[in-house]
Amino acid sequence: MKKLQLILFYAFISFSLIAQNEVKTVSSDGAKMTFESTVMDYGTIKHKTNGDRTFKFINDGTQPLLISNCRGSCGCTVPKCPTEPIMPGESGTIDVSYDTKRIGKFTKTITVNNNTGSPTMLTIKGEVLGPKPLPNAPEKDNSGMPVENPKKR
Repeated sequence: MKKLQLILFYAFISFSLIAQNEVKTVSSDGAKMTFESTVMDYGTIKHKTNGDRTFKFINDGTQPLLISNCRGSCGCTVPKCPTEPIMPGESGTIDVSYDTKRIGKFTKTITVNNNTGSPTMLTIKGEVLGPKPLPNAPEKDNSGMPVENPKKR
């Protein structure tokens, strides 16, 4: 008897989960955000150069697209999203500014909260080269201390 109750319990749970998934599928019909690309590769760029880039998208859905919030994964990545609804068939942009004073390789994400059913994740990546050393500047080791020039001995 306990086995039968257990089987019926698991069957009920399974049926409930399937029914919930079907509801989610139906309710996600509406706005749809389609990007040209969700990854923006800056490549190798110079220190303190323009870090502004633009993601382009279109609303391929049947309902207006509403973007409620955009946020970068850190303070060095600042996104700007449209505040007005994007109607079906219309396009829009998300502007991203990366702080190129930060030297080295980077990979950052932008989370776009919207009414498509789940947040959209965008990624920026690249490498910022360090500033060029000044002419006649002494070489430095990893700690930043000047290295003695062996040619001058």
